[in-house]
Amino acid sequence: MEKLVLNYRVIIEPDVRVGTNEKCFTAYCPTLGIADDGSSIDEALESIKEGIECFIEALIKEGKEVPKPDNLSEGVVSGVTIELSGKPQISPL
Repeated sequence: MEKLVLNYRVIIEPDVRVGTNEKCFTAYCPTLGIADDGSSIDEALESIKEGIECFIEALIKEGKEVPKPDNLSEGVVSGVTIELSGKPQISPL
């Protein structure tokens, strides 16, 4: 059986679990609107991969179109520095 390989961009960031304040990592796939977490980067990546596979399989089962995969060679991830007047209260997250 022939297999189709689909690539989707995943962003992983450090996070804190609500209720326990336990450190974790949140993985997010913007194209599909899916997020999951894990105690480590590898665990978060594995969790989001399973979520993506489940989501795509459900779309296929329902006869719906699968969102176009991301071109992983395109796009830029960057940071932005801003300067604020005064001392606003900053969230600890």
